[in-house]
Amino acid sequence: MSHAFRDLLKKVGSGQHTSAVLTRQEAAQAGQLMLSGEATPAQIGAFMIAHRIKRPQSVELAGFLDAYAQLGPTLQPITADYPALVFGLPYDGRSRTAPAQPLVSLMLAAAGCPVILHGGNRMPTKYGLPLVDIWQAIGIDWTGLSLTAIQSIFEHTKLGYLHLPDHFPAAQSLVPYREQIGKRPPQATLELMWCPYAGDCQVIVGYVHPPTEGLAQGTLSAIGVSHFTTVKGLEGSSDLPRARAAIIGIHTPSGEERLVLHARDYDLGSPSETPLETEAQYLSTLQDTLNGKATPLQAIALWNGGFYLWRSGITSSFTDGIATARELLSSDRLIQQIRLIQQAIAQHRSA
Repeated sequence: MSHAFRDLLKKVGSGQHTSAVLTRQEAAQAGQLMLSGEATPAQIGAFMIAHRIKRPQSVELAGFLDAYAQLGPTLQPITADYPALVFGLPYDGRSRTAPAQPLVSLMLAAAGCPVILHGGNRMPTKYGLPLVDIWQAIGIDWTGLSLTAIQSIFEHTKLGYLHLPDHFPAAQSLVPYREQIGKRPPQATLELMWCPYAGDCQVIVGYVHPPTEGLAQGTLSAIGVSHFTTVKGLEGSSDLPRARAAIIGIHTPSGEERLVLHARDYDLGSPSETPLETEAQYLSTLQDTLNGKATPLQAIALWNGGFYLWRSGITSSFTDGIATARELLSSDRLIQQIRLIQQAIAQHRSA
């Protein structure tokens, strides 16, 4: 048993009137003790549920991210014309709406903007469709690669994926607790804000509930991330909705710009979001979209691709971003990008 962790557990788990907010240093220590396995399973489970009930604060999440920075993987800076976009998405995937993110990442990388993704396998309690499965379905398997290999692939293709079981097994060891306590613990919020890149970048934070946006603002500011974008996206992802207003916060050192965008204003609106009816159907439709066929995914790819091509600096306006996304979809550029990534991965697997 960790006596140091027990003291931290007592601080967050002492009830409504006597529990206290951890300092950033205390939260970092708690994170390190959990990730290193020094805290016992009973202590870790108790801490997660107690902290969920108490509700985490930005200063605590900043401390946990300090522990991630100390013990987790970090991709090193690469040469590029644009700052990298680091997408923070819920690791437990999607179950109701069709994801646009892989198409967006391919568009950005094909246009020269570096993209960093991170995630795991099927994850409790939602067990939705995770990113790694989508990439595997289109012929890109990010699993089983070393961090050195990912760094090289990232430099060569402008796209990198950190797979939790391979690149951050300490964090992967905490995943089973989600099933055991039956809830997503506050540590799950870290996956929306974690920036495993040492270079110039912009962090994209997806969220569902407005308080999460406030947590992200406070946390990222505390750890010195000055460029980030918050998106009230589909199922907490960075995918902009088309059936309702897209609420976006653009954060820079000079302040925040608030955007409220409507897809209908760009002839891309829909009375409802594109559903994820079955995973097999979605993956088949995704492949058709990549091959230039008319599919229900085209509109969400144009809406999201246009926005992120604009926010990355590749285009000077949202309208131009949509036009560029349309050009990329109608050409074979995305298929070429997939082949480039496949070749880079194959070289490392055969080495």
